[in-house]
Amino acid sequence: MLINFEQIPETVIPHMRGGEGQVVSHMHVDGDNKIMKGFLAPGCTIGLHTHDTSSEVICIISGTGKVLYDGEYEPLSAGSVHYCPKGHAHSLINDSEEDLTFFAVVPEHGV
Repeated sequence: MLINFEQIPETVIPHMRGGEGQVVSHMHVDGDNKIMKGFLAPGCTIGLHTHDTSSEVICIISGTGKVLYDGEYEPLSAGSVHYCPKGHAHSLINDSEEDLTFFAVVPEHGV
């Protein structure tokens, strides 16, 4: 299955997961996965949340930022991959002066 993000309407999600600012994304969603290309402007965040029934893989395409993962900050830059397994918590933070562009996959694992 080919997913062309350019053909998926842009979605703006204000205060995603209680974060600051907004996330702009193109997202494919089916019953099993969320597959997203998105970006955070400077100062924007995805709030801290726990993956109770899913996990998440985030690949940084461009820009820099950090994640808060299980209480520890991890730096991110283009080419970095962050993995948040089921049962763990994380937050994505753009603390830079440029847009942070990322690709993310969130597979559902069930309860």
